[in-house]
Amino acid sequence: MGMKSRSRFILLLIAITLISVSSDISDDEYTPGPVTYNARSLVVGKNPLLIFSGSIHYPRSTPDMWPDILKKAKDGGLNTVETYVFWNIHEPVQGQYNFTGNYDLVKFIKLIGENKMYTVLRLGPFIQAEWNLGGLPFWLRDIPDIIFRSYNEPYMVHMKKYTEVIVNMMKNERLFAPQGGPIILAQIENEYNHVQESYREKGIQYVKWAADMATELYPEIPWIMCKQKDAPPNVISTCNGRHCADTFSGPNGPDKPALWTENWTAQYRVFGDPPSQRSAEDIAFSVARFFMNNGSMTNYYMYHGGTNFGRTSSSFVTTRYYDEAPLDEFGLIREPKWSHLRDLHTTLRLIKKPFILGNRNVQNIDNYIQIATYEMAGSNVCAAFLSNRHKKIHRTIEFRGKSYFLPRRSVSILPDCKTVVFSTELIVAQHNSRTFIPSRKANRFKWESYREIVPTSRDLPVHSKSPMELTSMTKDTTDYLWYSTSLHLDNDDLPMRSDILPVIQIQSLGDALLAFVNGEYIGFGHGSNIEKSFTFSKPANFKTGANQISILAMTVGLPNSGAYMEKRFSGIRAVVIQGMSTGTLDITLNEWGHKVGTEGEMLQLFTEEGSKKVKWGPVSGPGTPITWYKTYFATPEGNEPVAIRMERMGKGVIWINGHNLGRYWENYRSPLGAASQTEYHIPRSFLQPKNNLLVVYEESGGTINGVMIHTVTRDIICSFMYEDYPPSIESWTMDKDVLKAVGEKPKPKARLTCDHEKVIKEIQFASFGNPWGSCGTYMQGTCQAPNVKKIIEKVCLGKESCLVPLDRAFLGDPSGDGSCAQEKVKRLAIQARCARKN
Repeated sequence: MGMKSRSRFILLLIAITLISVSSDISDDEYTPGPVTYNARSLVVGKNPLLIFSGSIHYPRSTPDMWPDILKKAKDGGLNTVETYVFWNIHEPVQGQYNFTGNYDLVKFIKLIGENKMYTVLRLGPFIQAEWNLGGLPFWLRDIPDIIFRSYNEPYMVHMKKYTEVIVNMMKNERLFAPQGGPIILAQIENEYNHVQESYREKGIQYVKWAADMATELYPEIPWIMCKQKDAPPNVISTCNGRHCADTFSGPNGPDKPALWTENWTAQYRVFGDPPSQRSAEDIAFSVARFFMNNGSMTNYYMYHGGTNFGRTSSSFVTTRYYDEAPLDEFGLIREPKWSHLRDLHTTLRLIKKPFILGNRNVQNIDNYIQIATYEMAGSNVCAAFLSNRHKKIHRTIEFRGKSYFLPRRSVSILPDCKTVVFSTELIVAQHNSRTFIPSRKANRFKWESYREIVPTSRDLPVHSKSPMELTSMTKDTTDYLWYSTSLHLDNDDLPMRSDILPVIQIQSLGDALLAFVNGEYIGFGHGSNIEKSFTFSKPANFKTGANQISILAMTVGLPNSGAYMEKRFSGIRAVVIQGMSTGTLDITLNEWGHKVGTEGEMLQLFTEEGSKKVKWGPVSGPGTPITWYKTYFATPEGNEPVAIRMERMGKGVIWINGHNLGRYWENYRSPLGAASQTEYHIPRSFLQPKNNLLVVYEESGGTINGVMIHTVTRDIICSFMYEDYPPSIESWTMDKDVLKAVGEKPKPKARLTCDHEKVIKEIQFASFGNPWGSCGTYMQGTCQAPNVKKIIEKVCLGKESCLVPLDRAFLGDPSGDGSCAQEKVKRLAIQARCARKN
């Protein structure tokens, strides 16, 4: 068949498929059944689906949080949840599986289905995900002759075996959509194009093998590969990125839908990073443009980022993960991101029929203005997208006899090709601000401390001529490895002048270390996420006779990306002493002792039973390195999320009642001079009714008295709108393919809504005119209506939710200086405080 004939044949098949599903388009999106697809969308149970998905990773929260997180995702307009499957938590020891607690994959997927949402299951098994070793279990490194992610028999044997375990588990639990479950898509591998060239022909063979293996294991649903330009024809290639409408060349075949598997809602952070942000407007703009360019799925990575508990984060990644997502680390709704995207999803659902069944026509007015219409022949069913891609300049355009104002970098959606129902740049949703409130009950600490003894080479059980590679010793069971050597010096070796000290120089392959000479703390050094290796140089007091040099080296997570991950190394590479009278002394081959882990880890000082194995003393004076601290605290009041603030500490680990919260690192400052993370999540399920054990292991020395426990709220809610903003999406409905207003003629209104069981207790700020600022920092302008605060208090106080019309007849006419006359369109800013009813 020639290329032209083949193209006509494919288009005919697509047309037939569209006709066959035309009578099955349903407002009920959750219809598990056979899963097929065409060029326009995925089809589930004969129902074409516009997929609004969010990544929510089950091990990054706790089972008691899952129902609330999933409900908020559903309320936010999602119909699908995407999750990775994390090999190294499910098979931490070869052949020994764990699917309990927050690793209970089956329970999580069933909860998704109970919320009438679908699942995209990203099996990997390599997942990246800023997760330790990209999700691969460390024991894989010890398999003889293994090469990760290549056409390598040892790797493929174990990859297939694990994939079979997960697929069979899903089949046995009847969790695939054709079985009546929620799983509609599955992913094999992950962004392999990044490393494929490193493996040459073996990479090409591996991609084909992985696709064949997966589709043979369960061929009843489509399998995908993300960011895989040469994806085999039996899988669908998908896009990852921020702006897939502009960067994605399309799927690997004209009969496949355009799917977006990772739309980054911000950026994950590593220790040393400044804050990462992405606006709600930019995310909405990117989604609207993807759909106007024939996309039918977006997945927000992440929708809830959560917490990297314990040692699960990859190299230098913070314990908090994607906190800027629509649901923050604590599972609280982040506004306006959550509501603005919810309104976008509602709008796109209004145009589902013309989008799926209509003819698409695109008109490029110039390099920035683009119009896309979806119309059904022989009817008035029509939807339009009006896009302005210019980053700075607003535009007004003519479309079908009417003028439309297009803000810079925006898409306006017209469900009837006449009425602007949603603009990505104009936020009518409320805003909010997060507050950390010191607990009234929990901060009555009585700290005790225990400092570990610095070991000497005689104390360490494993000896070798030179320092051994760190991870080959620890097997990823701990961050820490002690190194120690003994060095005998004569008077002739030491500097002749007493004011000159020798300098110990340690070359490390990463990630960090503490150095001690004769038990005295010399200093702390570390690499970075970009360059993990570093050189530590500090002066030290050496003496005549035997000198003990001890180094506590550590990893801060293992790498999660790149080729040949099985060949990444950490720990001490070389040690020299400079400034000696006899010249530089290389002690790399001086015979070294090694010990895996710290004393406190071995004794499990972070548990109730383990904490009784040493004698704790009172805390006094400045903080010391390699020191354990413990105290008990009362469970914080209320039911809001809980966090511990680690200000004035250095670097270490936190445990609550034996649960590892993760690594903290306060003394690694960003270029802005602040720590990348200061508050650390304590899930309520980790707490007891009283007498909660808090244990902190401080590596480098910090002030424990600065630690404080907080409750977390988003009780400060705000609105910021202009008079010419469109009415909210709630003002419209689609009735028999006709867009109709709900109630009276729609007008813009500011809506304020508190969390469940809370009401508006206070209007903290209100101004109609030209106020400025952001939620939590609004300021009065030079033009304002006189009684706005009282008007809004009358409408809103004591209510869980209220609507404030942007209407001068209601709010009054603004007055002030000359700017009042110059600024024709006025704006309204409101800030309110919510609290419990009692």
